[in-house]
Amino acid sequence: MPLNRIESKAPNDVWTVDFKGWWLSQDGKRCEPLTVRDDFSCYILAAVPLTRSSIERVREIFERLFKVYGLPGVIRSDNGTPFASPNSLFGLTKLSVWFIALGIQLDRIKPGCPSQNGRHERMHRDISYEVEGVVKGNLDHHAESLEVWRREFNDVRPHEALGMQTPTEVYIRSTIKYVGTPDKLDYPISFIERKVSRGGLIKLDKQSIFITDSLRGWTLGLKNSSKHEMDVHFANLNLGSIDLHTYKFTPHVIAAQ
Repeated sequence: MPLNRIESKAPNDVWTVDFKGWWLSQDGKRCEPLTVRDDFSCYILAAVPLTRSSIERVREIFERLFKVYGLPGVIRSDNGTPFASPNSLFGLTKLSVWFIALGIQLDRIKPGCPSQNGRHERMHRDISYEVEGVVKGNLDHHAESLEVWRREFNDVRPHEALGMQTPTEVYIRSTIKYVGTPDKLDYPISFIERKVSRGGLIKLDKQSIFITDSLRGWTLGLKNSSKHEMDVHFANLNLGSIDLHTYKFTPHVIAAQ
């Protein structure tokens, strides 16, 4: 799983996502905008104020975006919830597992390095100056104002990085259509398929092997890499290997950049 190694060369190569720091609306509700942006065109796909950053609510927003704009090749995020978990294999969460199952690659910035998502952070500063503390009213008013701001950013403001074009003039929808979540993942005929239990286990040769509970319910593909080892795959992600003597799973080490 890359750590910010992917450069966008066309619309929908990379979408970036983050939460803008929260503030309180006039009725005392927490307002924490979730923002999603196409990295190449600077087009803001969503700026939605949330009262809580639950996986279910964030997935609902992404599902709506996928239906309208299609699927990106990569989603870049930080290492916070609900995009990543410090206690899970590869930081996988239900949300990031869903992205992978849809064929989307994950690209996470280094912890504590928001500059690796610099243009997204600059867009957040614009929200701070132009929406936060300026808009009055309840959360619905903030949602309406953020949508007006998003459309102005996309349709009216030219960007020097885009040759003084607006994001709307550069962005085009993805050619990869969203057709829903697959019931199961298919692997090559040479792979053995095993379903992950609720406890994060798979069965192999009557042995229970713990992989990760973030993949519960999904099917993994196992393939012999040598006489004594099997590689474990989830979609296109190589998770690690199983020692066929000890039946111990060892995750692959991801080298930091």
